[in-house]
Amino acid sequence: MSIGRLPDHEQRILDEMERVLRRDRRLDRRMRTLRPSRRPDPARLLCRVAAYRPHVLTVALLFAVSTGLMVAGMVTSEPAVIWAFAALWPLTLFAGFRLMCRWCGG
Repeated sequence: MSIGRLPDHEQRILDEMERVLRRDRRLDRRMRTLRPSRRPDPARLLCRVAAYRPHVLTVALLFAVSTGLMVAGMVTSEPAVIWAFAALWPLTLFAGFRLMCRWCGG
């Protein structure tokens, strides 16, 4: 096998394949996500949080668990249950607001 240059017709075919692959956004995004990063990028994390699109079932489950923790916290007055509710409630609100924004088109 030679290491020399490709024949012209094969080079044209290869160039066309590369041109088509460069235009494929899904492949480009997939290749970028496969690259290992050394440290997390705060801007990328913020973009991912802002782009979060929860499902209805996710929000319903978060709301049910939050409500259950709230009731259990009021009944038992256990600090662990109250702290679990305090940690989960903001996530529930955020997911609910993101879901409403998606429904309203905002």
